[in-house]
Amino acid sequence: MHKENTTFVTKLGWNLPWLVRYPVSRLGSMLEQTAFEKKHIVITVANHFEPAWSEGGMLDHRSQIERLRAYHKLARATGEATRDANGTKFRHTNFYPAEQYHPEILDIMAEMQAEGLGEVEVHLHHGVEQPDTAENLRKALVDFRDTLATRHKCLSRMDGAGDPMYAFVHGNLALANSCGGRFCGVDVEMEILRDTGCYADMTLPSAPDQSQVAVINQIYECGLPLDQAVPHRTGKRLSVNGNAHQLPLIFTGPLVFNWTRTIKGIPVPRVEDGALTANQGLNAARFNRWRSANVTVAGKSDWVFVKLYCHGFFDHDQSTCIGEDAKRFFNEMIEAGEKTGSYKVHFASAREAFNIASAAAEGLRGEPGMYRDHRLRSIMTETA
Repeated sequence: MHKENTTFVTKLGWNLPWLVRYPVSRLGSMLEQTAFEKKHIVITVANHFEPAWSEGGMLDHRSQIERLRAYHKLARATGEATRDANGTKFRHTNFYPAEQYHPEILDIMAEMQAEGLGEVEVHLHHGVEQPDTAENLRKALVDFRDTLATRHKCLSRMDGAGDPMYAFVHGNLALANSCGGRFCGVDVEMEILRDTGCYADMTLPSAPDQSQVAVINQIYECGLPLDQAVPHRTGKRLSVNGNAHQLPLIFTGPLVFNWTRTIKGIPVPRVEDGALTANQGLNAARFNRWRSANVTVAGKSDWVFVKLYCHGFFDHDQSTCIGEDAKRFFNEMIEAGEKTGSYKVHFASAREAFNIASAAAEGLRGEPGMYRDHRLRSIMTETA
């Protein structure tokens, strides 16, 4: 994970496109919300899953395995104790970096997936030292995709047939060369993602990073040709119309402001982006802000998608994203929904969230849990 020092003025310039649209976006969300309508809150946690990461540099393989085994135990305890309205365990979707592949690590992650503790999807850092090429990117994605599918029985297939498909999170946030050439370098990245089977990208939001685009709080199709850089800077919102949608869909998490924060008694608003971190904590107010972003399929207001994210191996954040704090918080939110009758919580993997959104776009009715396997079928389940 790369960090840079950037001035406030520079960051403000990067973020003006979405900040200008923010009031209209919030007003639209408020107007769409229907009073007294029971909501189904579909929660997906995109975990940037890097057991090699440490503040002191990359860990050796043995340390990674020990760390991953401990994480597996923690995820199992939380998942068993925290179940949604359908009895589904709380879990993350684990986006593992292709450039860090090791078979033993993926074997353990596949064990976790088989236990219902987190489906495996694709993460990639590239173009860090120098711009990547389209040829190299395509090869890296196809090789990793096929290894995950063939050796580890991870990923999924559309309607159970064809090449493996995957969800994606871009390392260093630079999706489709959206960081001015840094951390990517491939203008046609979105086209390559489509051609290699990417069904959804879950990188965003990325504010205040340069990669943040103007479209916020939506599930949408890229609005520009996929062979251009940053084709997702405009888009067509997924809606209930029965039409086929162009892949990959862009699944954004909540991007709203927390106006309640104060520092020494002075109001200092902060960006709420759905990060499961210790320094933000977990409480009902945050849950309500996530819901208020109102990420829905247009025309289906009662299914609300909340895509959160975390770095599961930041030790100081583990309790908040997968440990005791997460267990306490999500159980409290589930119980509050049951008690008030105003909403139900559904934990969904990236694949399941895509399937549920696709069902909504097709105008299907009922509860979202009915459509977890609607189009994309898990290779592991199909094989079993």
